[in-house]
Amino acid sequence: CPAAEEPVLLAELKPGRPQRYDWKSSCETWSVAFSPDGAWFAWSQGHCVVKLIPWPLGEAELGCKTSERKSRGGKAEPRSRGAAKEKTLECGQIVWGLAFSAWPASEDGDTDPACALGLPCLVLATGLNDGQIKVWEVQTGHLLFSLLGHQDVVRDLSFAPNGSPILVSASRDKTLRVWDLSRDGALLPSGDTLLLSPGRQVQVLSGHVQWVYCCSISPDCSMLCSAAGEKSALLWSMRSYTLIRRLEGHQSSVVSCDFSPDSALLVTASYDACVIMWDPYTGEQLRTLRHVPLHSTLDSSSEIHSSSLRSVCFSPEGLYLATVADDRLLRIWALELRSPVAFAPMTNGLCCMYFPHGGFIATGTRDGHVQFWTAPRVLSSLKHLCRRALRTFLTTYQVLALPIPRKLKEFLTYRTF
Repeated sequence: CPAAEEPVLLAELKPGRPQRYDWKSSCETWSVAFSPDGAWFAWSQGHCVVKLIPWPLGEAELGCKTSERKSRGGKAEPRSRGAAKEKTLECGQIVWGLAFSAWPASEDGDTDPACALGLPCLVLATGLNDGQIKVWEVQTGHLLFSLLGHQDVVRDLSFAPNGSPILVSASRDKTLRVWDLSRDGALLPSGDTLLLSPGRQVQVLSGHVQWVYCCSISPDCSMLCSAAGEKSALLWSMRSYTLIRRLEGHQSSVVSCDFSPDSALLVTASYDACVIMWDPYTGEQLRTLRHVPLHSTLDSSSEIHSSSLRSVCFSPEGLYLATVADDRLLRIWALELRSPVAFAPMTNGLCCMYFPHGGFIATGTRDGHVQFWTAPRVLSSLKHLCRRALRTFLTTYQVLALPIPRKLKEFLTYRTF
């Protein structure tokens, strides 16, 4: 298979606090996130702390691969809009999930949906160890409110990508919950902060029998995928909040999932060392990407879980995937190929996420570090741009009903490339 340029490590940021080894400190970076407009990066650096960092990073940091993260100042500030400053969010609990809202402040002065509802134009939701979800205003770093309802760790969070203030949370209590942040909740006193009763809760989704690890809302906001410690992933309707189907095909726990930018594809990653690419509309398995050892000399029988997957994500244009596995590799996959096109060595990787405008991948590790890697830049073909434009509003069944040649239908439904 043709290889892409290997990812290059641009920067590695480390927590400024000394490592502690008691279980309560939890130094892992379980989650990283970019804001939809690419202006902010959120890093759960362990020790109950989240760093909100203006993007792009300062030149000194991009040039230094192992710098400790300190407060920035001086010449780097004007590179971010409005001289935005780094913020530290003290969450009080181990942070597992992060998600930015999809309503960044508009530059043309138009009123955004969330702003019209009286909400800040950009918020960050943090899922915590005690089941709380704390919602913060990004521009000020102030805590806005907490969402109560989950009975265990909130492992993952996903905002509706269409700009509506809908948030989905996935928890170890084996449920998913849907929240409408435009609703009011009853204020409850709790020390110096305001908590909210579940007045903003819209729906509780039950169906998993194990901890829920991951949730992902499709870009067209019609579907929700959830992955738990089970061999099947669940696909839900975001309109009726009912179960559409179980996606069965993995041989071990499914731990990560992501939709393609046009909502036409869904990928799931499992401890069975495989990524399965699905058609979410039909439930069909389109292809399987197997994580085999990079060096054939490795004795795979000695470490049966060495290739267990931790995270999978689509690139912004929808032509690449990134995966992080326990075999100490970041892999880049081209959509049309069944073997990786590039590798990068990384130790103890837990999560990965593409920069919204492409060109970078952020990864988080068990040591509380975050790493920024170069990613293949691609100029999408006109064919792919047309496919993506059509699939943004046409389901697989609608494509199959079109009076067009079979080969074109196969291309539009990702059966061929």
